[in-house]
Amino acid sequence: MIQTETTPNPDSLKFLSDNVISAVGTEEFHKSKQNEIRNPFIKELLNFDGVELILLSKKFLSVKKTKEVSWEELKPMVISHLNDYFEKNKQPILVSKTIDDNVNNRDETVNKILEVLDTKIRPAVARDGGDIKFKSFENGVVKVELQGSCSGCPSSLMTLKQGVQNLLKHYVKEVHVVEAI
Repeated sequence: MIQTETTPNPDSLKFLSDNVISAVGTEEFHKSKQNEIRNPFIKELLNFDGVELILLSKKFLSVKKTKEVSWEELKPMVISHLNDYFEKNKQPILVSKTIDDNVNNRDETVNKILEVLDTKIRPAVARDGGDIKFKSFENGVVKVELQGSCSGCPSSLMTLKQGVQNLLKHYVKEVHVVEAI
């Protein structure tokens, strides 16, 4: 059964499932990059009018819509699409990684940053239907990408500065600033 939860972003909705949606962690897909996507479920969902971005995580999927479409019309379509998939398939929607993580070339500071992101920040952001991806660390500046419901959310800048930056600065002394890209 699919449940929904609102997020701080009024244009995003979180769809929760008892089934595993992604076996490879969190991945985000944009309508603008639809021609690069091979997964049929994701392609079809991005084809729905008004769907601009989707984020798949282990037990939830977030959909970010355009202002032109209402949740009253889009929500049942997404639920139906998810239910249809799980009626016909026993495996998760995502079973292989779309991006390789370069784990071997990380220094100690980057490992500390990733640990704080994974243990303290990502679970909180996931509750709101989003994710935060580490992009780089250089000269005290951590660059991250806000995904899913967090992408374009009115409160995301406050979350980034007051939450993410403060936590990273507290746990990793080398961090001075956190920026979204």
